[in-house]
Amino acid sequence: MDRARTSVVEAGRYVHGRGLTHGRTGNVSARVGDQVVVTPTGASLSTVTESELAVIGLDGTVREGKPSKETGLHLAVYRSRPTARAVVHTHSLYSAAVSCIPTVDEDDALPPLTAYYRMRVGRLPVVPFAPPGDRQLAVHAGRAARDAHCMLLRNHGAVVAGDDLDHALDVLEELEHVAQLYLLLGERAAPPADRHDG
Repeated sequence: MDRARTSVVEAGRYVHGRGLTHGRTGNVSARVGDQVVVTPTGASLSTVTESELAVIGLDGTVREGKPSKETGLHLAVYRSRPTARAVVHTHSLYSAAVSCIPTVDEDDALPPLTAYYRMRVGRLPVVPFAPPGDRQLAVHAGRAARDAHCMLLRNHGAVVAGDDLDHALDVLEELEHVAQLYLLLGERAAPPADRHDG
């Protein structure tokens, strides 16, 4: 559990330092068995400490601290993806911008503009809007997580589940990078051809 606490704090600092979230937004969690270590509500990921982290059971029982109001979202993803050991949710600028486009494909929001996007992100569903912390948001996210390890929350931001926090952060960075490319290129955006020249 101590290692998970350290990893969550380090991941939070990384996310904030990279500009992938702002102010007191975003949350990070790591799963250890049937327990989840999660950042607290109202904290900045840039300054959160191990002693401030909350611990919650997969059944929703708070065992320690005051968990993020988005903890239900994290738990829903873990329940749908039993092999996931980390969840990161951010309000990163470009991913959030894509989530606000009304015409974006809700089954797969971004084209695979880079080879790494195909490998790391794959399909990117858009979850219907619900207010932060709302139970319905967790229901929607849990449903999307059955078939995808990343998603966009409509008018909100990104959620990524990973094998561990390093994996989740790699995926999050690639997602944000491709979201930025997509917005810069507009209609000129085209995925790489599935062609291998000999």
